[in-house]
Amino acid sequence: MATTQNTIDFLLDQLSRAGEVSARKMFGEYCLYLDGKPVALVCDDQLFLKPTTTGRAMLKQVIEGSPYPGAKPHLLISGDLWEEREWLCELVCATARELPLPKPKVKKSKP
Repeated sequence: MATTQNTIDFLLDQLSRAGEVSARKMFGEYCLYLDGKPVALVCDDQLFLKPTTTGRAMLKQVIEGSPYPGAKPHLLISGDLWEEREWLCELVCATARELPLPKPKVKKSKP
């Protein structure tokens, strides 16, 4: 079951106050970015946040899950918590602060 566009639209709306939030479709699912940093995956209409110390501390109950087979465990943020807009924005911003910037892609030169 792939993630629906309605789920992505809802999450982007909820996170609109967090900064520059975007979603990029990948293999039928989505990666969420905050100010250019990948912070979460949305797979099968579930939100998988990259694990950080601050993110764990902000959760009352830490539930981990893998967004796809073979993936590293992420923090699974249940749908009922998505309704808490301010808290969700704080959680995603705190996660982004702890994550490094993505490495720039090196363009391969043709011989």
